[in-house]
Amino acid sequence: MQLCKLMKLCLAIMLMEVLQCAKLQYLNAQPELPQRSLTVTPTQSLHFGTFCVTSSAGGTVIVGYDGLRTSTGSIVLLSKAPTSQPAIFEVKLCQGRNVIITFAATATLTGNNGGTLTLEIGPTEKGGYGASFSTNTDCNYITPLRVGGTLVVSGFAIPGTYSGTFDIVFNQE
Repeated sequence: MQLCKLMKLCLAIMLMEVLQCAKLQYLNAQPELPQRSLTVTPTQSLHFGTFCVTSSAGGTVIVGYDGLRTSTGSIVLLSKAPTSQPAIFEVKLCQGRNVIITFAATATLTGNNGGTLTLEIGPTEKGGYGASFSTNTDCNYITPLRVGGTLVVSGFAIPGTYSGTFDIVFNQE
């Protein structure tokens, strides 16, 4: 009888070991989870090109997210380099999740000869402040985000080259 009990005990232990092995193989067979981190890389700066102000009325220079440049008021657009272009950000996020973008309405640009200009940020190709867009489910796919802006130019603006920065916040949901 003792031999019989020992065999049952050994059989039960072996069965538990087989089950544990099967459980480990099942856990190891799970696919690797995709990254959930959001990566954003700025790849192109926003440029308004060359222009001049012809009267004290001033005006605006607008660069759309598609790169199209227009002006209002007494602003004359020149074809001289540098040419206009939208800002471009490359967004990478796995699993086809949504990204919400937020940004300040304006930023201040500073001239190399003094003076400042106001930059009104947006719209983007995905919409304005608070816009939401989906990324591709492929973890290697990059979703570009193009951003335009409006440069407010006083008729008394100091000639020169103006530069500055603006922030866009990318949140995943």
